[in-house]
Amino acid sequence: MVIGKVLSIREGVRSGVVTPLARLFTCTGNMAKSKYEYVRNFETDDTCLRNCYIVVRLDGRNFHKFAEQHNFTKPNDNRALGLMSRSAHSVMEELEDIVIAYGQSDEFSFVFKRTSTWFKRRASKLMTHVASQFSSSYVFYWKEFFGEQPLLYPPGFDGRVVLYPSNRNLKDYLSWRQADCHINNLYNTVFWTLVQKGGLTTVQAEDRLKGTLAADKNEILFSEFDINYNKESAVHRKGTTLIWEKRDETVTKRIKQPNEEEKDVQVTRSRRRVQAYHCDIIGDQFWEEHPDILEDDKC
Repeated sequence: MVIGKVLSIREGVRSGVVTPLARLFTCTGNMAKSKYEYVRNFETDDTCLRNCYIVVRLDGRNFHKFAEQHNFTKPNDNRALGLMSRSAHSVMEELEDIVIAYGQSDEFSFVFKRTSTWFKRRASKLMTHVASQFSSSYVFYWKEFFGEQPLLYPPGFDGRVVLYPSNRNLKDYLSWRQADCHINNLYNTVFWTLVQKGGLTTVQAEDRLKGTLAADKNEILFSEFDINYNKESAVHRKGTTLIWEKRDETVTKRIKQPNEEEKDVQVTRSRRRVQAYHCDIIGDQFWEEHPDILEDDKC
């Protein structure tokens, strides 16, 4: 291609000029721009407000159908719950500004520290990165939890971003999600016990539980099936909380001494690791034991 040259052809044909390619583009500093650059003005500014915790919450899309087609154990499938936690673990390792994550059933909430500047605090960037990392991890680690059982089709997760300006707001949000875990799990435990052990149909079990309170459900489990709900697995009753903790790790390193001999030496160093808890986060004890999760409200 001839660029910026005068083209002259004799024998009656008029000369012409090839338009320089550079005329189509302008350059500011090191950034090349085109005349189409203006379309960026249509983008919406979704920068999250400063000094707020950024919560990205994911929910499984149509997971009732997904669980049915993959034969999840009712009322709780430990393989599925383990896979959810492993995927959330992967998200936290990728995005270290997440200070705490909480999950139950087919949902997980990720809390970015209020001073985070990841992705310039753009809500769309944060949400899509969390969702894509979680979804890909769910597929990647499937065999680790389900063995040779095939994944019939890709799972989907929708996301939302919510901002919480104070420590109290954030703790109340997480308390709400754990209370929801308790309510749903108690109902599902009684419901499927009535079906699997009580011989009721799903319609009959639903009718039996209409209008019942938590105390009524606990009584059905204990008096009719000798089940103490409070002794059920904590991961089912409390959900999963993931936080960062420093752990000392001892490794063996081979070093060369001045006399040229090699020697194995044990070295201990502290590393941050994601740790899972299945405990109450509504009360104060958890937060008192892990004071580094929350930032000062005066920031």
